[in-house]
Amino acid sequence: MNDPVADLLQRCAAGDRSALRELYRATSAKLMGVLLRILGERSEAEDALQEVYTRVWLRAHRFDEARGRGMTWLISVARNHAIDRLRQRPDTAPDSYDDTLHAAVASAEGRIVARSEVARLNHCLDTLEPARATALRGAYLEGLSYSELSERHAIPLNTLRSWLRRGLSRLRECMDQ
Repeated sequence: MNDPVADLLQRCAAGDRSALRELYRATSAKLMGVLLRILGERSEAEDALQEVYTRVWLRAHRFDEARGRGMTWLISVARNHAIDRLRQRPDTAPDSYDDTLHAAVASAEGRIVARSEVARLNHCLDTLEPARATALRGAYLEGLSYSELSERHAIPLNTLRSWLRRGLSRLRECMDQ
């Protein structure tokens, strides 16, 4: 199987620093997106991204190509690190999407608009099949990986991707109305 990320991870495990630079160039945008989605703050996500690549450098020897693709392993490392950072936050931090959205909006008018948008989003999610809406919430609001969602719903990974793609399309149509 052709997996350039796996090749770079194996080179990192062998101590090849140029492989780490190539790996960063090839994967940092995707991992930044994962971290930003979970952590919600750009500066914290940037710090976490650097820590993720430090972990990757130190733990590249743990990657097993037989267990999955290299990018999947990297996303798992990033996701787990983001979750660790969330757990270290004080308890006063918001713990749900609604709370996060509401905490970010300072003005009364902003809060009213935000509540309206959350209500619209929840309404649109309710128009989807329940399992697909749950998958969308898991992927985009809870930060679960595709493989975790695939296991949760007991469906093949490609079916999950179809669910998410079609669900997002229907969600977009509903939100545009």
